[in-house]
Amino acid sequence: MKIGELAKRSGCSVQTIRYYEKEGLISAQSRTEGNFRLYDKQTLEKLLFIRHCRSLGLTLKEIKQLILLQSTPESDCEEVNDIINTHLHLVESSIEELKKLHNDLSALRHRCTTPKTVGQCGILERLVENTSSKSGSKVLSMS
Repeated sequence: MKIGELAKRSGCSVQTIRYYEKEGLISAQSRTEGNFRLYDKQTLEKLLFIRHCRSLGLTLKEIKQLILLQSTPESDCEEVNDIINTHLHLVESSIEELKKLHNDLSALRHRCTTPKTVGQCGILERLVENTSSKSGSKVLSMS
């Protein structure tokens, strides 16, 4: 199949397919006389695998490692577990950072719960205070 059909069947853009090919994740099986890339069913399956991995937030480097490991099915799966465990720890760290961000934003939001003017806005006031305390000078004037 040509790249356009592969794009349609995989849900990836032609540009993404070319990028994955450039990065060595997939490859065209052959080319036509007109120099069009031709892909087979295994490439489609690999592309769907890549999309699934990307939907889980795995990096292209991690996916490349998984594809390499997949090509040696008799190998121990400890390396696969290591890749997933490392990624899982990163996700857990991100969740903690997002929880902190959520709490910080919620605290800011609670500083301005009634209609006021911008000059009286508790959110802006707190943002200016934090900026001032870090820089040592007042960056914005609330007057």
